[in-house]
Amino acid sequence: MAQPISIQFTRFSAFYSPLIATIAGGFLKDEGFDPKYSIAAPGKSAIAGLVDGSVQVAQSAPSAGFAPLEKGQLPPAVHFAQINEKDGFFIAARKADPDFTWDKLKTGKTLVDHGGQPLAMFKYACFRKGLDWKSLPIVDAGMDTMDQAFRNGTGDYIHQQGPAPQQLEHDGIGHVVASVGEAIGPVAFSSLAATREWLATDAAKRFTRAYRKARAWLIATPAAKVAEVEAAFFPGIHRDVLTQTIATYQKLGCWTPHAEITRPAFEVALDVFEYSGLITKRHRYEDVVAQPPA
Repeated sequence: MAQPISIQFTRFSAFYSPLIATIAGGFLKDEGFDPKYSIAAPGKSAIAGLVDGSVQVAQSAPSAGFAPLEKGQLPPAVHFAQINEKDGFFIAARKADPDFTWDKLKTGKTLVDHGGQPLAMFKYACFRKGLDWKSLPIVDAGMDTMDQAFRNGTGDYIHQQGPAPQQLEHDGIGHVVASVGEAIGPVAFSSLAATREWLATDAAKRFTRAYRKARAWLIATPAAKVAEVEAAFFPGIHRDVLTQTIATYQKLGCWTPHAEITRPAFEVALDVFEYSGLITKRHRYEDVVAQPPA
């Protein structure tokens, strides 16, 4: 009989295809699991599900470990594999601009996702591009309302995760002009988290084996085929948009062949959060990251 496994996403989008493909592509089923997935309720962390035992694996970010460490507490979960080694947000403009440069953000209002990590990464990308983000006419935008606000005519630029900006492009409302991931480079962005206790189990080893196979498949498979396999998970997204988004992330190099969260990528995450004033000291890799079960 298949073993139930509960997986929870903090956010759900094509950006998290390494984990989605592990479910959608049958890789977990092949390892004897019956996977169920959910999306964390607004304002609730997927880490909470790990703590109360209702979830075995959570889509999170290594930076989720910084808040407890800032209070002198050891995080209740560890991050044992990366999902994305680059930021997956884009800047879309109202008009096509093949000659876009980041300093053009000074010329119009930008709706910026004010989630903790997305905003910190946006600020750091501006810094890397020689911009003081405080000088920009930023519109504080909620993740759930910003897309509609842009569609209704608010702002000149919008900062979103795929496939939202690709959908804007498909609908003729916006044009992707820049990638935050390209501006920052490799960084420990999103991850798989679990409790230390669960990582010591045989189930954790089997899950990791399935996840590694799914990553390899995702990198090697044409985007259109991946979109076909994942289509049922994105009923509201046009198949062409899903295909384009997956192809963009493949090309951007978000999904590297290695599943490990590397020290250099973790150090960049510390740089980002230090720059935004969200941490008071550089935290230890070992307090946040665990190696994938063998």
